[in-house]
Amino acid sequence: MGQEAAPLTRHLRVHQERGHTVLEFRGEIDMLSAAEILPHLDEVTARPAPRIVIDLNRVEFFDASGLRLLYRARSRVLAHDGQLHLVCTHPLTLRVLRVTGLSRLLPPQPTLDAALPRPGTPAV
Repeated sequence: MGQEAAPLTRHLRVHQERGHTVLEFRGEIDMLSAAEILPHLDEVTARPAPRIVIDLNRVEFFDASGLRLLYRARSRVLAHDGQLHLVCTHPLTLRVLRVTGLSRLLPPQPTLDAALPRPGTPAV
């Protein structure tokens, strides 16, 4: 079971689940909320071999600022030989991910459980 944590900001809650740091984005992800999220995102993606999941299931609005956060997370995680998984089911957000091609780089999973590798399963 994951470790519960209080939200760091109105738009971000961070907790641990199966050896991964889960960044749960919430509400409207726009320029202002992205500025709140960015320092926390940078902190967790700067670690050696970070194992991160970004969960967008509680997002109500997602604009280019949110895309920049995802691209930044992906770049930083890859630079540190880590893993990044994405959780998303919101139809409009999924459409934005498809249209921009980001869904090919970060294939969205429907649930946190689906995004996390099972114990004993090699990570991809």
